[in-house]
Amino acid sequence: MSTGNHKKPSPQREVSRRTGRPTLADVAESSGVSPITASRALRGIATVDPHLVSKVREAAATLGYVVNPAARALASAHSQTIVALVPSLSNQLFIEVLEAIHEVLLPQGLEVLIGDYHYSPDEEEKLIRNYLAHRPRGLLLTGFERSEAAQALLAASRLPIVQMMELANAPGVFCVGFSQQAAGAAVARHLLDRGRKRIAYVAAQLDARVMQRGEGFRHALQHAGLHDPALEMMTPARSSVAVGGDMFSELITNNPDVDGIFFCNDDLAHGAIFEAARQGIRVPQRISMVGFNDLPISAHMTPRLTSIRTLRADIGQRAATQILSLIKHEKLENPCVDVGFELIVRESS
Repeated sequence: MSTGNHKKPSPQREVSRRTGRPTLADVAESSGVSPITASRALRGIATVDPHLVSKVREAAATLGYVVNPAARALASAHSQTIVALVPSLSNQLFIEVLEAIHEVLLPQGLEVLIGDYHYSPDEEEKLIRNYLAHRPRGLLLTGFERSEAAQALLAASRLPIVQMMELANAPGVFCVGFSQQAAGAAVARHLLDRGRKRIAYVAAQLDARVMQRGEGFRHALQHAGLHDPALEMMTPARSSVAVGGDMFSELITNNPDVDGIFFCNDDLAHGAIFEAARQGIRVPQRISMVGFNDLPISAHMTPRLTSIRTLRADIGQRAATQILSLIKHEKLENPCVDVGFELIVRESS
């Protein structure tokens, strides 16, 4: 008969061993306080010593601990939700992605929690932290650029994650998208084929994908010996028709010899077409214009806008299918899915 004094492991310890996720007990041990004190510190209760609060919060951040509102539930329990985070709900392309995601996941009994982080890494981090507390089955994220704290939270969650809109052939990465650089290069070659020599890049809302498009565009022009850094016009302002008109007017005033323009988004190109008409500048006779994303109205502009068509619905559908496979622990033959893009040539170029 054993005479040793064996202490029964706490439920938190069992959870930590079983799932590998950090628990409140882990945070308490790391910061040298009791679980009750750690809980009070994380909840912001004023009676806790500020020094201890600092230690507990630092430990939680280091471990990637997320407060679980259902802490008494079994650690293996999950909600029937998938989190989908996009940088904008006012941008039609992301609405199309989300609609496709819903079409795949809802028939499977899964709900989609949508988050809009307004192109802000800090807002995205807050959304990730808040939504992880709901114990989702997986996450669908836009792109790869996010804060270190957000990356730590995602790593600690050990949940299936699929990245959308961009590509990265790396171990353990699952993604659905297309090469933004290749799309930018395709636009440059198109304008060069049209005989344009003074070609500008006009960009707003400078997220990673916009910069990648510009990179591909720039490299193609450099290869042709026709790149001029002075013809790259960028602003962090939100992309819009009004901004496009203003940027076009400034560009053409400072560089009257420009004969081709690539706009990082269709709405900028729409604004430029309107402003060109006001100034009596003929498109494409005087200046060729190309947009990006091929929004529905682009086919009805005067002149009709040449644009890169991105396959938004396809990206949403395939990303949702990937996350379904991952939560079922199925092996994916192709973790990185390239859906490609199309250059739709119309009257503006």
